[in-house]
Amino acid sequence: MTDTLATATPYRVLARKYRPATFADMIGQETLVRTLTNAIARGRIAQGFMLTGVRGVGKTTTARILARAFNCIGPDGKGGPTPEPCGQCVHCKAIAEDRHIDVIEMDAASRTGVGEMRELIDGVRYAPVEARFKVYVIDEVHMLSTQAFNALLKTLEEPPSHAKFIFATTDIRKVPVTVLSRCQRFDLRRVDASTLSEYYGRIAAAEGAKVAPPALALIARAADGSVRDGLSLLDRALTLGEGEIGEDQVRDMLGLVDRSRVFDLFDLLMKGEAAPALALVGELYQSGADPALLIQDLLDLTHWLTRIKLAPEAADDPAASEIERRRGREMAVALTLPVLTRSWQMLLKGLAETSGAPSPLQAAEMVLIRLMHAADMPPPGELARRLLETAETGGKALGASTVQPVASSPAPVAQAVGGTSTPMALPSAAPSPRPMPESFAEVVALADAEGDLILRTNLARHVHLVHFELGRIEFRPGAQAPANLANKLGQRLGEWTGRRWIVSISGEAGEASLEQQAAAAADAVRAEAERHPLVQAAMSLFPGSAIEAVRTLEIAPAAEPPEAPDQAEENS
Repeated sequence: MTDTLATATPYRVLARKYRPATFADMIGQETLVRTLTNAIARGRIAQGFMLTGVRGVGKTTTARILARAFNCIGPDGKGGPTPEPCGQCVHCKAIAEDRHIDVIEMDAASRTGVGEMRELIDGVRYAPVEARFKVYVIDEVHMLSTQAFNALLKTLEEPPSHAKFIFATTDIRKVPVTVLSRCQRFDLRRVDASTLSEYYGRIAAAEGAKVAPPALALIARAADGSVRDGLSLLDRALTLGEGEIGEDQVRDMLGLVDRSRVFDLFDLLMKGEAAPALALVGELYQSGADPALLIQDLLDLTHWLTRIKLAPEAADDPAASEIERRRGREMAVALTLPVLTRSWQMLLKGLAETSGAPSPLQAAEMVLIRLMHAADMPPPGELARRLLETAETGGKALGASTVQPVASSPAPVAQAVGGTSTPMALPSAAPSPRPMPESFAEVVALADAEGDLILRTNLARHVHLVHFELGRIEFRPGAQAPANLANKLGQRLGEWTGRRWIVSISGEAGEASLEQQAAAAADAVRAEAERHPLVQAAMSLFPGSAIEAVRTLEIAPAAEPPEAPDQAEENS
């Protein structure tokens, strides 16, 4: 048994086992393949190549294929550089097995210093030992130090005819322009999901496994354009169990939420149904869903609905599932573009909050609560239109008084406990066109007119006035008054009136609050009405009746009859 284990072939991950060996094996990089193939076929081989793109799209693979193409001698040993390496000659086999002496691979992430670069440059001037060209492959070249780049410049500009440089990077912006100008740059694109899904299906079949097309689509979508990332996910999926690997298994493996549940959640959020939406989030979390991935799924859905809203034919994409096409059309018709764009912005900000929060579930719930409350808000254009109408109609359009501009700098505020006050030296505010309030009731009316309804309610309900004069207010706060009421009132009065106000807290009892005074006045009017003979007579006719409200009717005086013509002449 020991001998059997020792001689068994070690397992190779799919990303290595199915690494492309020729340009024809590469997927999703047609422009790159065509350009390099034509250049090699015509003998136009540059001294430096810069390959850039996201992780896992084939940069290092392309570099190794180029090294084989440059040094291939064909099965008969007489061939020259070719865009189709044979894979059989000694050089092709040695390069494929990472053991060719004339192909030097260097990881710039671990060898960033100028010393390593000078060591590499010193060996450039020597001719290759076995191959036609000495090929230097430097991965993650943007990690090199500035001194290392400077040491490389002269050699890169005028290298020996037998030396070729191939650089790979995921961050092209960090590569100095002086280096880029000495290389031919090739941008490797992300591979689209449909191409990846088809590619992974072929690999699964070659491995003797059955994977459902929706499961392959999930893997391709999670790969985000990276062939290698998707192959790693496929490697995991092939170990999930016997028989056909279905969509639900892959979804559980990736921690994703069922697409139909994402549609359900988004629908509840747009309708503002908080309790069902939060219950669904809790259910999804208990089933293993990652809160950050849930926000990401909602972002993807928002983008999908926006695309359908602007271009309805996008719903016919064959890569989309049936539920995405059917429910996507329905929801895109029901939602407006401002709502979708606002949802996108809030979810995008919420994704960062959720990812960095100590409790991702709580952060995700707070994001969705904000989204629910903002879903039915009018767009900024509509708000601007309403404000303009309000200004034109004197406040009737929004059911409130006209909004006035607020002064840019706050007025001085003071607060004291036990009847004393300490003014705060702050710059005075700009003058306001509003008349100066001459009583505390007018201060409350001013807060109402300015639209600060919270301050207006607190002043009318929780303030017991002790003293009022122009520029100075002294009051006793009620038990439920906010702690910063005096400060806030002084600041707001300074902004609204353009002058300095001192607001202080007193220990004296003070007057009844305005609401208490209004209630007492209403009770007095009601008692007087109940004593009126006509009211008593009416209530006796209708047993069980009660006075709900007392209103004072203003009766306009009767118009005088017009004078007769003859009388008018006599008067004249």
